[in-house]
Amino acid sequence: MKNKKEIRRSQIKKRIRGVITGTAERPRMSVFRSNKEIYVQLIDDVNGNTLASASSMKIDGAHSVPKIEQAKMVGKVIAEKAVQSGITSVVFDRNGYLYHGRVKSLADAAREGGLKF
Repeated sequence: MKNKKEIRRSQIKKRIRGVITGTAERPRMSVFRSNKEIYVQLIDDVNGNTLASASSMKIDGAHSVPKIEQAKMVGKVIAEKAVQSGITSVVFDRNGYLYHGRVKSLADAAREGGLKF
């Protein structure tokens, strides 16, 4: 049985997903955070493709710093990959998580890296 926190997050996620969609020119930047790692994808919802992705698992030295610093590293990496692919603007999907802590630091680092949302 799901707990109240998971049910609330899934309801928020459905509400957000009903409003935003990603296109090839302006993909959806979806964030997922687990207890140990943080992941981000740039998704084209029209064609159902993932255009770019980054995670704290694939960054060297990410596990030796606090999780907020890991999120900043992931934000910088996804911004670099997006700019190399010619993507400058995205739609931010916080995936039902509150916009603070790791989610906010990832978004701020992606903005500093050149993404607009």
